[in-house]
Amino acid sequence: MTEILRNLPGKAKEKHTENKKYFAKLRNKPPKKIDYIMQELHEEEFERTDCLHCANCCKTTGPLFTNADVQRIAKHLRQKPQQFIAQYLRVDEDNDYVLQQVPCSFLGSDNYCSIYEVRPKACREFPHTNRKKFQQISHLTLKNVTICPAAFNIVEEMKKRIPLK
Repeated sequence: MTEILRNLPGKAKEKHTENKKYFAKLRNKPPKKIDYIMQELHEEEFERTDCLHCANCCKTTGPLFTNADVQRIAKHLRQKPQQFIAQYLRVDEDNDYVLQQVPCSFLGSDNYCSIYEVRPKACREFPHTNRKKFQQISHLTLKNVTICPAAFNIVEEMKKRIPLK
């Protein structure tokens, strides 16, 4: 896994222009069954991929925390929401709550998340490759393929399964 993660940014950069063009076409004319195909690709990939061997998302990027996430996680940690915010979060340039630092404070050395049951919505849905109207989040997918080997593999398979001319 270490070698895969070391090579991933370069491979993603190599494919960036190709992927950007592909997603532009996809956005303009999405196939009828794209959500079904993406769900299938996502499931196939995650039958092969164990996030516990990687956790690169938790090590390199921080999720957005919604107000509902803050409430739920603070309650789980037996803290007041403001206490949780002060200890773990900051407000970014888009006025969103994000982690003060990465890697994530809740990631253990074994790649397990100490708040997994109550983790933020962004973490539960990452890498967003099985999301409905997938073609609308191409900007996010272009970013995610640089940090998530599974997202990279899904996009490469997607280009084979849904060829666009």
